[in-house]
Amino acid sequence: MQEKSTRMYAQEELTKVYKELGTSENGLTKEAAETRLEHFGPNTIKKAQRESEFKTFIKNFLSLMAILLWISGFIAIFTGTPELGIAIWAVTIINGVFSYYQEHAAKKATDSLLGMLPQFTKVYRDGEVVNLESSQVVPGDIFVLQAGDAIPVDARLIEATSLQVDESALTGESVPESKKVGFEEGEGRFAESNIIYAGTTAVSGTAKAVTLTTGMATEFGHIAALTHEQKKTASPLQLELNRLTKQISIIAFSIGLVFLVAAIFFVHYPFAKSFVFALGMIVAFIPEGLLPTVTLSLAQGVKRMAKKHALVKELSSIETLGETTVICSDKTGTLTQNQMTINHLWLPKNEFDVTGQGYVNNGEITLNGKSINVADYPNLGMLVQVAALDNDTQVEQADGEPKIMGTPTEAALIILAQKAGFDIKQAKLDTPRVKEFTFDSERKRMSTIHQIEKDSYRLCLKGSLSDTINLCDQIQDGDTLRPLTVADHERIDAANKEYASSGLRSMVIAYRDLGQLDEDELNAIEFTEAEKHLTFVGLAVMSDPPRPEVFAAVNECHEAKIKIIMVTGDSSLTAKSIAVQIGIVGENARVITGSALEKMSKQELKIALADEVVFARVAPEQKYKIVSTLQEMGEVVASTGDGVNDAPALKKADIGVAMGKMGTDVAKDAADIILTDDNFASIVAAIEEGRAVYSNIQKFLIYILCSNVPEAFPSILFLFSRGLIPLPLTVMQILTVDLGTDLLPALGLGSEKAEPGIMKQPPRSRNAHLLNKRVIWKAFGWYGLIASLISTGAYFFTNYENGWPSVSLAGSGSLYMEATTMTLAAIVFCQVANVLNCRTQNSSVFSIGLFKNRLVWYGIIFEILLLAVLIYTPVLQGVFNTTAIQWVDWAFLFAIPIPLFLIEELRKLIARRSHPELY
Repeated sequence: MQEKSTRMYAQEELTKVYKELGTSENGLTKEAAETRLEHFGPNTIKKAQRESEFKTFIKNFLSLMAILLWISGFIAIFTGTPELGIAIWAVTIINGVFSYYQEHAAKKATDSLLGMLPQFTKVYRDGEVVNLESSQVVPGDIFVLQAGDAIPVDARLIEATSLQVDESALTGESVPESKKVGFEEGEGRFAESNIIYAGTTAVSGTAKAVTLTTGMATEFGHIAALTHEQKKTASPLQLELNRLTKQISIIAFSIGLVFLVAAIFFVHYPFAKSFVFALGMIVAFIPEGLLPTVTLSLAQGVKRMAKKHALVKELSSIETLGETTVICSDKTGTLTQNQMTINHLWLPKNEFDVTGQGYVNNGEITLNGKSINVADYPNLGMLVQVAALDNDTQVEQADGEPKIMGTPTEAALIILAQKAGFDIKQAKLDTPRVKEFTFDSERKRMSTIHQIEKDSYRLCLKGSLSDTINLCDQIQDGDTLRPLTVADHERIDAANKEYASSGLRSMVIAYRDLGQLDEDELNAIEFTEAEKHLTFVGLAVMSDPPRPEVFAAVNECHEAKIKIIMVTGDSSLTAKSIAVQIGIVGENARVITGSALEKMSKQELKIALADEVVFARVAPEQKYKIVSTLQEMGEVVASTGDGVNDAPALKKADIGVAMGKMGTDVAKDAADIILTDDNFASIVAAIEEGRAVYSNIQKFLIYILCSNVPEAFPSILFLFSRGLIPLPLTVMQILTVDLGTDLLPALGLGSEKAEPGIMKQPPRSRNAHLLNKRVIWKAFGWYGLIASLISTGAYFFTNYENGWPSVSLAGSGSLYMEATTMTLAAIVFCQVANVLNCRTQNSSVFSIGLFKNRLVWYGIIFEILLLAVLIYTPVLQGVFNTTAIQWVDWAFLFAIPIPLFLIEELRKLIARRSHPELY
């Protein structure tokens, strides 16, 4: 029964539908419903199966970098420094727990997929209507709907009165669909006139329907299942960190091997001593602070995004968004406001632009920037009156925002009347409605009859231009009425075509004075008789307007070299109009509909995606196809949306961005980031944060590698002098820099905000890596080399003050300890300059605030205090081979960062002047 496709029921006779479903117009018996519930299961949407909490927890400790750190801890313990080994493990454990907590909290906050279905439905059981939990509805159940009800199942209509259904969650179409009992195929998917779908909402009218499919067998369920099938792959950041770990591992172990061989054959150390020496160098080249720095950088970005109304579900998601090259954006509710708004009023003598105007009282309406009294424009006053009276929608203020009870189209007309200061409640009392002819998809109009005086009546009507204009005999021209001429028809048609070319919808506002009618005549009159000899008043022109902030956001995306592709279920004309209006594409952009996309080969689609293109009337599977094709082209794709139809693409994309206020729970569940304010501009802010995260990780890498060069340089001198130059830096001192003095300043770099110009640069290439030529040059050839010369110079200068080269370099004793202490201290103070220099790539540190990043300065203070503790604490002096130094030595050390900082500022100034367009 339930294996049959929903659409296959659309064209069948109701009697046959009843027979196939084993039901009748009186519904099921209680016993039959219970049997079917056992067979089909509850009417719920299954969630994607997630890995166990234990597995989620453990994986935070088993990444390549984490494994390398576990090994480093073993090496440290093996070399006789258990305290350092334990410290490395502690860093790994704390980082893993922190990462798990962040991800667990985010998942818990968005774990609400089932909330989209309504809780209760009015269902016929044993011939009576009962209020039943929606999860208990089964195929064959007969249920009733009224305006505002969410639809719990896929169903075939049995009865329908003025039923309009908001299907935007499934189709992306902002205009509600009219539904009726008779079959019409309609345009696009889910457009069958007599089928209603789970996950949509009745916005007006009433209906009675028979349930066809429930739960995962509904179209809603099929889309959810398609979403569940998509497995999230490792994020670009995770892949890059794995690559970096492999690179660092190769470098570290290669250096260790070189030092092992050199120690044995050049210095003639015993193998055991050479092995311990080599292991110490391996540990020195492993950046133990990388994982906590990455986590801190991501967490800081997440916190900043939370303040900008974006909930990040997984830490790595924010960095992925920073790499985005293409945004596939839905239109309705994402780029637009998802509420119809009157843009223009076309009247025989005047055309008024009312876009974006506010509420005005006392009979005035703000038109084209100035207030105009409605009384001065009879057409305008009549248009407002008819639009307000021929209307079943209410618009109320709730929490400072309009709350619509009815259809978006009628709501736009009500808001227009409110702008004009029209007292709707009083007008309904003065001119009560006595009869109505409800909207239907065949007439494409609605009319109501109102008593304007005793036994005198007026018909108020609104409808589509093509189905209404030929019913008009005359036109209201100012305060006079005259016949509607051919010239009038041509003017009205030309105006409508101009509006349509901009993606706007025109609606005719008309009326007819019926004169005096007695009660029998009033009761007997039908719409065929009443809706003729109309007086044309004007056109109300409307659209779903773009969000005000989206224009700047789109422009910023273009500056950041990020391509935006609109992918919507809306009509091609509307889609292109909005895309051109907000600057996504130019006038010559290609529009591809879902039916055309269905016939395109993968190669043809790739050619189309390489140019400016807009996709309209697309199905969920087609959105998924677009995203996957872009990924095959090497793009990093962010997909935005709010509907059920967006969920598969959100899950497939490198980064899925769902709308939090207007978005469905299915979309939120599939997404990586949820915008709590539904603001497209928040995506741009998130991209900036993502780029900052990656930049901060690279800053950390440069900083941490800087100290590796001065750490290794003394050992090179020791080896290649065959031991004649004693080790200027011991293994314990090397590890002190890596795990002690360097760690906190490096973590401070992880909290650095985006520097100026970051959004004027293109997204990083997939072929670009954290450890690239620029990083290697800065770390080894610039910062590292300078630090090596200074620290080694400090070692030799200390010996020089004590008689070298007249006497041999000391390999032990107080002089040796003083020399190694100065070498260690010089490296630390070089790193003070380096951490300040690493805060920006080419911008001046003064431009972002020298003291703005407090974590960096706390780290600097900490490393200096730690150095002092190691130097002046007797117990630690023996462990770390240090000794007390004089105040003159401290003066020399504090002077080191100043020239290093100023030299780098000069280099950055030259770089900025070479590329002024980026700053």
